Amino acid sequence: MSAFTKEQSASREKTLLVALLLSMWGPLATGIAVIMSTSTTQLADFIRRSVELIALFVSWWVFRYLARNSELGDEQKAKMEKTAYLCVSAALGVSAVVMLGLTFSRIGSYEPGGNVYPGLVIAGLGFFTNSWFWRRYARLNSEQYSSIIDASRQLYRAKAFVDLCVIAALASVAINPTHPATLYIDLLGSIALAGYLLWSSAKTARQGFQHTTVQRHTVIQKNSVG
Repeated sequence: MSAFTKEQSASREKTLLVALLLSMWGPLATGIAVIMSTSTTQLADFIRRSVELIALFVSWWVFRYLARNSELGDEQKAKMEKTAYLCVSAALGVSAVVMLGLTFSRIGSYEPGGNVYPGLVIAGLGFFTNSWFWRRYARLNSEQYSSIIDASRQLYRAKAFVDLCVIAALASVAINPTHPATLYIDLLGSIALAGYLLWSSAKTARQGFQHTTVQRHTVIQKNSVG
């Protein structure tokens, strides 16, 4: 993690914590919405939000720990960040596999319907909130780079785009649940969410390994100069 002033570190930690706290209502509210409808996309969205909550907690905890233990060496910091990356990557990958299995198991026996309006409202609010955090993390990272802040920026950018996907799928169910195309739009929405999680999983794992490699080379160079 880059060296921050006390004020910069506090500002970033506060942003990570606020993002975590605001995201806690997502799985609960979406879970209630799932019970009120039969939308596959909405169920997939519930799983997605739950996994992202874990990712946000890990990011906040690692940043907080590193900020309070500045005496740690570069290699130790890199290992902690790598562990966080890989834990998040594993959670995202498992969630994607579960969603794909759920989606394919319901093909042929699933009919869209139920009350999707609560989920539609949640996705709309999520889009505006996630867009705000995306811009906030981008602004913080432009001031001074941090791998954890940059990962959060990418996560919220993806979250905003996924919310648009959910809005489109649920809107089609709300407008005309009996239309033949609605079934495919809803199921494709679930597949799109699973694809996003797989992509995020691979990207997070790759960033973790790349970050550790860069940090190791930095440590070697410092030792050779010393």
